[in-house]
Amino acid sequence: MNSFIKINPLDDVAVALSPLNKGSQLDVDGNIVTLIEDIPQGHKFSLRDIKEKEPIIKYGYPIGNATKDILKGSHVHTHNLKTGLNDLLEYTYNPNFKELEASEKRTFKGYLRENGKVGVRNEIWIIPTVGCMNSVASLIEEKAQSLIKGSVEAIYAFRHPYGCSQMGDDQENTREILADLINHPNAGGVLVLGLGCENSNIDVLKPYINNDSDRIKYLVAQEYDDEVSKALELIEELVTKCANDKREDVDVSKLVIGMKCGGSDGLSGISANPTVGAFSDLLISKGGTTILTEVPEMFGAETILMNRCKDIKTFDKTVKLINDFKAYFKAHNQTIYENPSPGNKQGGISTLEDKSLGCTQKSGNAKVSDVLEYGKQVNTKGLNLLSAPGNDLVAATALAASGAQIVLFTTGRGTPFASPVPTIKISSNSNLYNKKNNWIDFNCGKLVEGTSLKDLSNELFEYVLDVASGKEVKSEENKYHDLAIFKKGVTL
Repeated sequence: MNSFIKINPLDDVAVALSPLNKGSQLDVDGNIVTLIEDIPQGHKFSLRDIKEKEPIIKYGYPIGNATKDILKGSHVHTHNLKTGLNDLLEYTYNPNFKELEASEKRTFKGYLRENGKVGVRNEIWIIPTVGCMNSVASLIEEKAQSLIKGSVEAIYAFRHPYGCSQMGDDQENTREILADLINHPNAGGVLVLGLGCENSNIDVLKPYINNDSDRIKYLVAQEYDDEVSKALELIEELVTKCANDKREDVDVSKLVIGMKCGGSDGLSGISANPTVGAFSDLLISKGGTTILTEVPEMFGAETILMNRCKDIKTFDKTVKLINDFKAYFKAHNQTIYENPSPGNKQGGISTLEDKSLGCTQKSGNAKVSDVLEYGKQVNTKGLNLLSAPGNDLVAATALAASGAQIVLFTTGRGTPFASPVPTIKISSNSNLYNKKNNWIDFNCGKLVEGTSLKDLSNELFEYVLDVASGKEVKSEENKYHDLAIFKKGVTL
């Protein structure tokens, strides 16, 4: 295993793949570098003398400017590097993309629904219209476990705090996300659990749902003496309808995979994110669809995505995607470009450019086919961009709501959370995979230990097909499921 990596020939820094000691002499493409400081794993060291205010290059792009003179062999991080980004930028469309070559067709075993969509799970979901019903929903979930039979794989209640006392966009967001999930193909049946007096009551929600399937049942708790007993009756009806559903061979072009990251480290943009990007290209080459989100983590690398847009219309939508989020930050008097978390910084990520250039590796090389507003459903094959924040629970829920049957989540720090759909945790380093094997499903640390990108992305592709065909991920084994809705405005 190499002890360091220089990602791009243009780079001014290399990244330690394991802890490096002061005094170590390293041959970096014929350039002998003597380290004058200890370099932690995932952190950067300089390959040349860098003057104050000079840009520092990583991934072939600037990740910020030096705040002081930096000697060759020095640790490069937040103490001597700051963002070079400004709040607002002018963008021009400079197309730079290539068409992916079609590759061999593949299949997985999924549940073909009446509307033509395909689920990778056959679950019964209990979705409350309002946070007031959360505890009731959890009680119903608990009591309903004995009703599971046949091909029904699970019964879950999805708690959330909204559905009432909301205004404007927040109220619309809640209604659209709930409707999207009610219509999700991973749910063989859904109980919509209302209170009765909430803003987003069942009668209000029905036009958003726009589905008269007998696999959706409705219950208004205020109308019944015993809402739990009635709910169990309805769930039993749903289980009966779903119990005979069968997995069948389905073309992989029916797969929609969401992509995001969280708790990144200095290896995330080197191992896990490029592997997911290569996976995305492979799936798209077979007619499938991927969705990339976390708009604030595109800041600093957005022009790369813009220039990969398939046409000027898609470019304009991407510009709006970025600028709308910047406007959201500014409207709340928040700094746009100070994004890396304490965990990110501890792992070696110094600036938003550093983080964004690593995060966008998940997009691979495919052209951008479409851009989705928050809560909207994917309807274009290929790589899609989705408007959602960086918050893990909110972004992952948004991916599921937009139609993703599975979410790929890369991490260098680890997290136990899961979205409403199977959430595959992908580690950037082997230490995390070995330490948190109860959380992590797939190890991309192997990429820096000798496994090729092609082999590892193919391995991930096969793993995703297994999950799509019924294999449980760690969060499912632990019964973890989370739902979070984006809140931007006033609560009454």
